[in-house]
Amino acid sequence: MDVPHPEFRPDPSMSRAEMEALQDDIAASARFEDDFPFDARAVCVGGDGPGEQSSFGDAAAFGGHEGDGGESDPPLVAGVDQAFLDERVVSAIVVLRGSEVVERTYAVSPMEFPYIPGLLSFREGGPILDAFETLETEPDVVFFDGSGRIHYRQAGLATHMGVALDVPSLGVAKNLLCGVPVEPTDELDAGERVAVEADDDVSAPAGTVIGYAVQTRQFDTSFRINPVYVSPGHRLSAETAADLVDRFRGGYKLPEPTRLADEYADAAKAEVAGDRA
Repeated sequence: MDVPHPEFRPDPSMSRAEMEALQDDIAASARFEDDFPFDARAVCVGGDGPGEQSSFGDAAAFGGHEGDGGESDPPLVAGVDQAFLDERVVSAIVVLRGSEVVERTYAVSPMEFPYIPGLLSFREGGPILDAFETLETEPDVVFFDGSGRIHYRQAGLATHMGVALDVPSLGVAKNLLCGVPVEPTDELDAGERVAVEADDDVSAPAGTVIGYAVQTRQFDTSFRINPVYVSPGHRLSAETAADLVDRFRGGYKLPEPTRLADEYADAAKAEVAGDRA
């Protein structure tokens, strides 16, 4: 898969001011509204009880693209995650069509930038684009492990990558980077969500809904699972990003695309480590 906007490829050699200016340009280029060719409302739901996995249902129910025979093909949904090995990063992509994994790929890249809150894409973005350049399919939507619009300059990892690839994208983060939930999130049941609004730390106007806390799984016990924080990356609204994560929740906290990418990243890391040994 080509990177249609290489001018947005993260450059770890930039100064912090240059990185933040690039993020401002990316946010200005991002579209936080629905712009995709398939019917997101038709994506099937899997089981959401403990220990269950998403089945994604009948492929024809996805309401995707018209195939050669006039039938509707499910959209290609990709999950992206990474694993770290010494001074290298293993970037893994898993592509689903319905319940079928149609492609898996990974790339191994040098780690060239430290972790700095708000600048995650300059640490992880280049390696992710390396992996996309090995991908043969072109996903219709991509789930990233990180934030999208829930970011100080509205340009988290999912936004940066979504704009560079010009693909509908969303971010699924385990922790809230910025913004304020409009209601408490510690007593949510599976399937519930709470809007996250911009505050003074975010470049969006105060009160703008920049994402959602989405409860993907919950126990009926005193032990409670925290929600994930979902935000649009590019060519998706905040509401649709939350809907997609909800429809891809199974018996785990992570939605299936990123859960499978997380598993594959660990397997690829073990393979790379074994080759080195």
